[in-house]
Amino acid sequence: MARQAIDREDKSNDSVGHASATVITPLMRQYNQIKAKYPDALLLFRVGDFYETFGEDAIKTARTLGIVLTKRNNGGVDVELAGFPYHSLDNYLSKLVKGGYRVAICEQLEKPSKEKKIVLRGVTEIITPGVVVDDKLLDHRINNYLGSLFFLDKDHIGLAFLDLSTGEFLVTEGNLSHTEKMFQTFQPTEIIFGKQFRNEFQKHFGSSWNTYPCDDWLFQSEFSNEQLLRHFKVSSMKGFGIEDLIAGQTAAGGILHYLESTENRRVAHIHRIQRIHANQSVWLDPFTIQNLELVQASNAGGTSLLQVIDGTVSPMGARLLRRWLLMPLTDLVGIEHRQAIVQWMISNKDVSQQYQQEIKIIGDLERQCAKIALCKTNPRDLRQIAIALASIQEIQKIALQSADPSFQNIIENLNPCLDLQQKLLQTLIADAPVNTSKGGFVQKGINEELDELKSLVFNSKEVLLSIQQREAEKSGIPNLKIGYNAVFGYYLEVTARFKDAVGIPPDWIRKQTLTSGERYITEELKILESKILGAEEKMITLETDIFQDLLRFSGDFIPRLQANSQLIAQLDCLIGFAMIAQKYRYCKPEMNDGLKIELSQSRHPVIEYGMPAGQSYIPNDIILDPEDTQMMVITGPNMSGKSALLRQTALISILAQIGSYVPADSAKIGIVDKVFTRVGASDNLSSGESTFMVEMNETASILNNISTRSLIILDEIGRGTSTYDGISLAWSIAEFLHDNPVAKPKTLFATHYHELNELAEKHPRIKNYHVAVLETKDQIIFLRKLEAGGSQHSFGIHVAKMAGMPKLVVDRARQILSHLETQSIDNDKIKNKADTKSLGKQQYQLSIFESADPIAAQLKQTLEQLDVNTLSPMDALLLLHDLSNQSKSEALSTIN
Repeated sequence: MARQAIDREDKSNDSVGHASATVITPLMRQYNQIKAKYPDALLLFRVGDFYETFGEDAIKTARTLGIVLTKRNNGGVDVELAGFPYHSLDNYLSKLVKGGYRVAICEQLEKPSKEKKIVLRGVTEIITPGVVVDDKLLDHRINNYLGSLFFLDKDHIGLAFLDLSTGEFLVTEGNLSHTEKMFQTFQPTEIIFGKQFRNEFQKHFGSSWNTYPCDDWLFQSEFSNEQLLRHFKVSSMKGFGIEDLIAGQTAAGGILHYLESTENRRVAHIHRIQRIHANQSVWLDPFTIQNLELVQASNAGGTSLLQVIDGTVSPMGARLLRRWLLMPLTDLVGIEHRQAIVQWMISNKDVSQQYQQEIKIIGDLERQCAKIALCKTNPRDLRQIAIALASIQEIQKIALQSADPSFQNIIENLNPCLDLQQKLLQTLIADAPVNTSKGGFVQKGINEELDELKSLVFNSKEVLLSIQQREAEKSGIPNLKIGYNAVFGYYLEVTARFKDAVGIPPDWIRKQTLTSGERYITEELKILESKILGAEEKMITLETDIFQDLLRFSGDFIPRLQANSQLIAQLDCLIGFAMIAQKYRYCKPEMNDGLKIELSQSRHPVIEYGMPAGQSYIPNDIILDPEDTQMMVITGPNMSGKSALLRQTALISILAQIGSYVPADSAKIGIVDKVFTRVGASDNLSSGESTFMVEMNETASILNNISTRSLIILDEIGRGTSTYDGISLAWSIAEFLHDNPVAKPKTLFATHYHELNELAEKHPRIKNYHVAVLETKDQIIFLRKLEAGGSQHSFGIHVAKMAGMPKLVVDRARQILSHLETQSIDNDKIKNKADTKSLGKQQYQLSIFESADPIAAQLKQTLEQLDVNTLSPMDALLLLHDLSNQSKSEALSTIN
C-alpha cells in the first residue's frame, strides 16, 4: 500500500532534472526539503497508511526495529527504504526513542485527492529521549529528566533539569563533583549543552550519557534570561530564588528554547522553577549510590534498597520516594515531621488503609496535568481526573474524622477542585473512549443540537427497518435486505432467486448487479442517508468543540492539580513507610543534632528481605562516636558478614534521614551530612582505569571531602595491589582519618590485613572488632556476630572448599600456606617497623635481605664476601651462573 502511494505521488508530476544529473521525483524532493530542516532526527515520513524512512534513516530504522530494509529506484539511483503501518507507531516509536534516536514525525496535512499533485506534509512533533510524554514510552515509577549544562569553568557549572511529563523544573550550580552527583541523582535521559563544550563534557563525564550538542548562541546568558522571564511572565527571577544563579539560568533558558525547537510549545504546566539546595540533603556521591545499591542492584536479578522500602501505591509516590532516597534530609525538623506522620499511620492502620485505597484510585494525576497542557490528553484521561478529584475529596472527609495535627497541613492544602470535578463528570460518559475522532463520549443533556443529532443516528436503525418491511411487502420479496457501502451508501439487495420472479417497483433504481443478486437504491434511502451521514459528521464536530472547551477549562486548574499531586505523593510515601515498618519490624530512630550513631540489634534491610522463609537475619550492635569509637576496624573471614555490617550502618542512616523507620531494635542517630563508601572491585577500562585505579579514585574523593558529620564505609582498602603496598596505604588512610585536624568522620573499616589491628594500640579512637566464627577440625561456622578485638585468620581456603574447589587444589593450598606462614616476616619485626606514631610517616621499604628465607640469607653472605674490584668480567659471569643454578635448585627443593 505504501509503495503504491509513493508511486502515485511520484507519477503525478513530471520528474525534474537534466539528462546528466540524477532525476529526483516530486515525493523525494519534498522529503529532502523536510529532512534538511531536521538533519539530526530520524524522519518518519507519512505516505498513505505507512510511515516510511529513506536512505541512512532507513538503515538505522531497519536495524533498530528488526524490520526489512528494501531499496527503491529514484531517478536511476537505488534508495534504501524501510517502513511500518501508521497504526503500529506506538510500538515502533518506543524502540527508536529507547535506542537514543531523535524522531521527527512528518504527517500528511491534507487529504489526498485526484486534483492534488502531491500531498502537503509537515513535521508535527519531534520526540527525543528527554521530551517524551507518551505513557507508552515512559516508566511511570521513574521521572524522565531532560538535563541542560552550561560551563563557566570546571568549578562553576550551571545545571537545569526538566521533566516535561510532570512539569518539574529544577536548577542548581556547582563544580564537577556536584555536577556528576546531580547526574547520578536525576539520571537525565538526554543532556543538552553548547557545541563548544562537547570535548569538555566528554573529558569529565564520559560517553555513557545520551547527549545533544546545540548551537552555542542558545546558551548566552542574556538570551536565556529573556527566555525565562518571557515564559514565567515575570520581571525578574527573584521570586523563584534563583536570581544569583547566572550559570543555572543560562542552562534553564537553553531547555526552554530546546522545547520550542522540538515542537513542544504548549507548556503551561511548567509554571515554576525550583532551586536545588545542596546543603539541605545528604551528600551521596555516585560511587556511594552505586555501591550501596540504593535504587538499582549491581547484578541482574538483584534487589535494591528502593525495592525493599517501596510501599507506595501511586506512580507519583514512587517517583517522589526515589528522589527522597537519593537526597535524604539534613534538616532535623523536616525528618521528625515525616516520622510523626509515619508514627500516626502505624497507630491508625485502618485509616491508613482507607487512605491507600483512595490514593490507588487517584493514579498518576501529575502526568495527567502535563497532558492537558500539551493537548495530548483524551476523554478517558479527563474522566480519570474527575475520579481522582473525587478521591481527594474523600481523603479530606476521612481526615476530618481522624487526622492528626502532624499531617493536617497536607490535608488542608488538598483541593478537590469541585467546579472542575463536577463539569468533567457531567460532560463525559463513564466509559469515555481514548479516541476523539469517532465521538460518542459526551453525555446527554450537554448540548441540545447534539442530542437531536444523536437521536436521529441512533433511531435510524428503526427507520431503516420500517423501510425494509414496507418495501418487502410492496415488492413481494420476503428476504429483502438493506445494506450499506462507502461507494453508493444505503441500498436494497434482492437475491438472484427473486430478481426475475417478481416485479421490481418502478421507483427502485438499479445500482449494481452481482452473481448473487441485484442492488437498488430509492430516493427515500438517499435522503435518509444524507441526514444520517451529515448527522454523524456534525456530531463529531460538536463533540470535538465540547472537548476543546473542556481542555481550556481544565487548563486553568493545572497549578491546583499539580499541588494536589505533590501532596498526595508525600502522603503515599509516608503511608508506605508505615506499612513497611509494620511488615518488617522496623523501629522509629531517635534523631538528634549530635555526632553519635548507636544501633541496637541492627539488621541489613535488603539481605533480610531476601532471606528464605524460616531463616532470620542475625542482628548486631554498632556504636560510632567521634570522641571515643571514631573508627571501627573490623576483621574476620570471607563470607562472615563484614561487608553486610558496613552497608547496613550506612543504609540505616540514610533510611532514618528520609523519615523512614529502620531495621533495628532501637537507634539513636546524629544527623549525617555526607555518606561515603569504598566497597567492591570494579574497573573502568574504557577510560584506561584499572580496578586499583578506580579504588584509589574513590578513596581520594572521600579523603578530600570529609566533614565532621561524615559517615565513611571502607571495605578492603588496598587489596588491588601488592600486600605491602596495600597494608601501607590502608594504614596511612586510617591514620589520616583519625588524625585529620579538619574533621573526625565516623568510619567503619573492614579489612583482611590483620596487621591493622595494631592501629588501636597507637590511636585512642580506633577500636578493633571482628566477626566471630566457630572453628572445628574440618570446617568453620559463621556466627555473624560482631565482637570486640581483632581477628588473626581469614579462612580463605575454607571458603574455597565451600565453593566446591577440587580437593587436590585445597590440600595443596594448605601445604603452601603452611610453608609461607613458617617463612613469613616475623610479627615482632613488623611491630618494630611500625612502632612510631604513624606508619604512613615512615618512608621505608622492607628489604629482601630481612627475610628468613635461606636462599636470601646465602645470597646475602656471598655478596658480603665478594670483592668486586678484583673480579674479572668472566669471573663475574661464572659467579652469576652458579648463583642462578643454586637458587633454582634450592627453591624447587623447598616447594617439593
